[in-house]
Amino acid sequence: MAGSQDTAPDRRNAHTRVYLNGSFLPRDQARVSIFDAGFSLGDGVWEGLRAHRGRLLFLDAHIDRLLAGAASIDLTIGLDRAQIAAALYATLAANDMYDGVHLRLMVTRGLKSTVNQDPRNALGQPTVVITAEYKQPNPATASRGLDLLTSSIRCSPADIFDMRLNSHSRLNLIRALLDAIHGGADEALMLDPDGFVSSCNATNFFAVRDGTVFTSSGEFCFNGITRANIIDLCRANDIPFRIGPFTQSEARTADEAFVTGTLGGVTPVRAIDGHIIRSTPGPVTIRLRHLYAALMDSDAAAAPAP
Repeated sequence: MAGSQDTAPDRRNAHTRVYLNGSFLPRDQARVSIFDAGFSLGDGVWEGLRAHRGRLLFLDAHIDRLLAGAASIDLTIGLDRAQIAAALYATLAANDMYDGVHLRLMVTRGLKSTVNQDPRNALGQPTVVITAEYKQPNPATASRGLDLLTSSIRCSPADIFDMRLNSHSRLNLIRALLDAIHGGADEALMLDPDGFVSSCNATNFFAVRDGTVFTSSGEFCFNGITRANIIDLCRANDIPFRIGPFTQSEARTADEAFVTGTLGGVTPVRAIDGHIIRSTPGPVTIRLRHLYAALMDSDAAAAPAP
């Protein structure tokens, strides 16, 4: 079994250099302290980005989300927008990378005087890490599709644990994925507090019925940049879509289903809770996959030179 984040190993990644607070270190020498708030408490935010044809895709949207997430937890990154972009592109340059690259930008509250959750014990300097690795979606997963299993772990409202925040704390999502793994599936489908379909553990979920694309309200799922792009592509290309609640039964009996994420783009779903989806990948999924590939190309072409 393999989830939507599955990639083939690439030997070039063994020698990558990691950005750590302004310096570049070999990956086996990049270290953070056990007193770092990210290590000890999961206190931080992150972004996953994709480099395509020498450009970072949808960079403004990713920086917007990072800054909003940091502001929501009173975390000062210490870098402005231009400096964040420069650090990301410097990481690509330090690794002589151009295409087919996935970057992860992680910011934590940094070193603390002691290990406890009180942010006032932070010593004032955030930890900023950027990794860059050659990663391409697994072609077998893209053609075969994912098997999903509905988890007992629910997506939560913002006043409990905000799914729209890219937090370093992921235990609820890992627990959901473990449900799926133990049930022989690739990834978990998660319901919202009212029992409607919300999200997967690492991606956003879409179903297609009678040519109409369905996705959740967005209140309890990831604030996915790829999700937003797919919704925009539906609007721009006269593909019927509906944003709002739909049931687990409606998902299981859909004509098509797919998930979205920065790494995998548009990945079809083959089965949900043992119910085989009628078409994998179906015509709407294939069309949106092509439209998204074209959007990636156009965004890379329009992006300013680093």
